Amino acid sequence: MILHPHCDAGPITSVSAAIQPTERGCRAQFRLDGNVGGIKVPDHTMSSRQDNLWKTTCFEIFWQPDGGSYYREFNLSPSTQWACYDFDDFRRNSRDAPVDNIAIACAHSDGTLMLSADIASELPLPADVALNAVVEDAQGNIQFWALAFQDGKPEFHSEDCRALHLEASA
Repeated sequence: MILHPHCDAGPITSVSAAIQPTERGCRAQFRLDGNVGGIKVPDHTMSSRQDNLWKTTCFEIFWQPDGGSYYREFNLSPSTQWACYDFDDFRRNSRDAPVDNIAIACAHSDGTLMLSADIASELPLPADVALNAVVEDAQGNIQFWALAFQDGKPEFHSEDCRALHLEASA
């Protein structure tokens, strides 16, 4: 992943992510490398749906099936809390999306934070997908990481961020 050009360097020096479709949804992994002690990591809590996770360190998946402007957004916190929203078009008609289950596991050390998520939710293929990270440092500065960005300010809802194309397996 790349750091948005308007963001200053911070304690995290690299972010990587991977995703694979499953029969029931998808499985995703995110990894932060650097000085993990220099960032805000939400405390582990009971897994539940929670809004505003993007205001501090969290990971995001945007899933847009081919053939329309509709997309689904997932927010995945190291705390194991999560959110899922559907949009009809760019930031239009946001609403809670149906989810059967989201299981998040997170572990970290001084140099690495790893989060994995198994998501059971309807995710049609083929689809364009974005994998993103929001990283808040100890001073409250925010870094935005993504596979790609549009020009200008960081905007994860932009189709430009959905740089990964997933196909249905044969």
